[in-house]
Amino acid sequence: MKVFYYAGHPAQFLFFKNAYSILTEKGHDVCLAIKKKDVLENLVQNSNIPYVNVLQKGRKNTKTGIITGLIKREWRLFCEIRKFRPDLIMGTDPALAHVGKILGIPVITTLEDDYKVIKKLAKITYPYTTNILVPEVCDTGKYSTKKIGYPGYMKLAYLHPSVFQKEEGIETKYGLTNKFVIIRLASLTAHHDVGIKGINDAVLDDLLNIIQAEGYTPWISAESSTSEKYSKYLLAINPSDMHSVLANASMLICDSQSMSVEAAILGTPSIRYSSFVGRISVLQELEHRYNLTYGIQAGKETLLLQKTKELLNLANLRDIFEERRHKMLSEKINVTGFLVWFIENYPESKNLMKNKNYSFQQFITNNE
Repeated sequence: MKVFYYAGHPAQFLFFKNAYSILTEKGHDVCLAIKKKDVLENLVQNSNIPYVNVLQKGRKNTKTGIITGLIKREWRLFCEIRKFRPDLIMGTDPALAHVGKILGIPVITTLEDDYKVIKKLAKITYPYTTNILVPEVCDTGKYSTKKIGYPGYMKLAYLHPSVFQKEEGIETKYGLTNKFVIIRLASLTAHHDVGIKGINDAVLDDLLNIIQAEGYTPWISAESSTSEKYSKYLLAINPSDMHSVLANASMLICDSQSMSVEAAILGTPSIRYSSFVGRISVLQELEHRYNLTYGIQAGKETLLLQKTKELLNLANLRDIFEERRHKMLSEKINVTGFLVWFIENYPESKNLMKNKNYSFQQFITNNE
């Protein structure tokens, strides 16, 4: 089978990375395309996977820049896909759905956001895509007939125990203390981030003071530039080591929805401070069904600081979260294994799932 996959974000690449290796080892022909986005290209280069960059200069974080970037991707992806002639196209970008529709190639849109959160993206993607592959808990709005749900999360494709083991000694490698807290600051420049608020400098200052007062070392991981006064706190690591560092952290505090999910899957306690709280089904499930993360609405700074102090004072905090993590893993699948099966057996796999004639039991493994 020939598969074309486009990753426009680091997490989208990581979702497909392990499946890429398995599919190519089995003799399938897979083409990976990316654009310039944060550390995406660094991650791909470190993986030694061949790729084509369809937007090498990235785009401006303005409404005009977003539209211009989409138009450029439309044309460049059209050229690459027409040249490669795949049997199946996969990814999140609306350009894929448009190109697939024009060329008559099935397109599987892969994401884990609810329709109401990404309504603008959905409106220009869902009418043209063949199917929407998402965690069962996700809502695809009026396009539910196109939904193919699986009992897992996208980030389990690269953080499930069957495919990820944290690097031992990662603290020594980067000079981190045994008790450290990561503060992740998202850039909040995506199309769905308009009007979204997160951690500002005033909140960040208070967090730094509390974390240090409780005997922990704070490290800041930022998608965009920060004030010079925070330079001594900036986490300088190889992007490929981020998940091992996160897995060894005492806690994560962030305004990043993506990293909150990653922390939950790794069993790292997390607090997300964002206007998105209460709006994303995956995080709602991780918070209220598995108690693996806490969401606090932006603007409720006092509650954020109280919760931070409360958690840092729990002596067995990581043990508590590890038990919760095991419960979650026992009910979710090895997403990489499922993804390979789904692609290799497409379109029969799609039909089996749509008709509820498929059991996921083979992808639920021993998670100890």
